[in-house]
Amino acid sequence: MELHNLKPAEGSTKKEKRIGRGQGSGHGGTSTRGHKGAKSRSGYKSKRSFQGGQMPLQRTVPKFGFKNVNRVEFKGVNLSSLQLLAEELSLTVIDFQSLQDAGFAGKNDKVKILGNGELKLKLNVTAHAFSKSAKEAIEKLEGTTVIL
Repeated sequence: MELHNLKPAEGSTKKEKRIGRGQGSGHGGTSTRGHKGAKSRSGYKSKRSFQGGQMPLQRTVPKFGFKNVNRVEFKGVNLSSLQLLAEELSLTVIDFQSLQDAGFAGKNDKVKILGNGELKLKLNVTAHAFSKSAKEAIEKLEGTTVIL
């Protein structure tokens, strides 16, 4: 076997349909496009949302809701996560940089400390926001909360 005598397997390939090359080809005349209408013309392109003249779905379904452009997205970090972080790295001060290094937030994220879990260490926490229960839990152990 050499490169010049390689062939595809029997029946695995079909001949190309040569459209618009005369009546003898079997695909002459209308060139498999049917008779008249927009789809038979050259340059025809339908809109992505076109449904054959039927009322399009985006026009039948009513408008709903809105996006608040002033919404501030927070990454939530629970007290249980702070406890683990403080135990692993033996920290007493947890700021945005330490949360970023631990992978809890990206550099453009805003962090909110949430009250899920239990805190056993006195911590000084700095974040963009605190839930009421988280703030109470931190201050109950005589820790401090600083809002960035």
